[in-house]
Amino acid sequence: MQTGAITPYIDVAQLTLYAFWIFFAGLVIYLTMESKREGFPLITNREGERPTGILPMPAPKTFIFADGTTKSVPMMEPEEIVHALQHQNFEGAPWVPTGDPMQDGMGPAGYALRATTPELTFHGEHRTVPLRVAADHWVAEEDPDPRGWDVITADHEVAGTVSDIWIDRAEANARFIEVATPAGGHVIVPIELTQVETRRVGGIIRVVSVTAAQLAAAPHTESPDCLTAREEDRIQAYFASGHLYAFPSRQEPLI
Repeated sequence: MQTGAITPYIDVAQLTLYAFWIFFAGLVIYLTMESKREGFPLITNREGERPTGILPMPAPKTFIFADGTTKSVPMMEPEEIVHALQHQNFEGAPWVPTGDPMQDGMGPAGYALRATTPELTFHGEHRTVPLRVAADHWVAEEDPDPRGWDVITADHEVAGTVSDIWIDRAEANARFIEVATPAGGHVIVPIELTQVETRRVGGIIRVVSVTAAQLAAAPHTESPDCLTAREEDRIQAYFASGHLYAFPSRQEPLI
């Protein structure tokens, strides 16, 4: 027999190859089952049906968060209420919103049901807060300070004035602008969806994704000085979806 041969029909290289195949198959099975900790069992259009896929569900795993709370996954997630109907009665047919898609979370306005508590920094402070709370932060002298500027929306109306800037303490950057509306309310708008136009005296903030009425009707935060993870996702999605839903013409083809 040649070097490395165990029997006339089996050698070390062959056993190594078999061991790799077994390891790789086990890795695929493990990763597939671990990926089912979120989003499974699946929800279908048929009431009560919760398919789990080809492989079985993994054993529950409990995670302990910094504040002492726990969460076990996978979990039986509640079914969401969808304010839409299928255009035709077959699987895969497009869904048509039955109400206000921006408020109902349809399509680009969809958001994740994240935690209903504020995110915290490493030091236990609320992560996203206005500058009136984060007194140790300020706008750099070389940058324009938009506080007091008018906010102009897609319908060319003045939707309000900038009353504050919300920052991310962990990343040390601006995340939202707070707008005081004429009705007396306060709305925060994602700063990525704004256009800052500086002028010789002051400037303006443009929000082209929504109208003045839609800005005033945007989701509000429960607390005036912080926001929860779920509120952050919903507000981001609401203003972003205006690029499709703000006007009926935006939902039509360009040609």
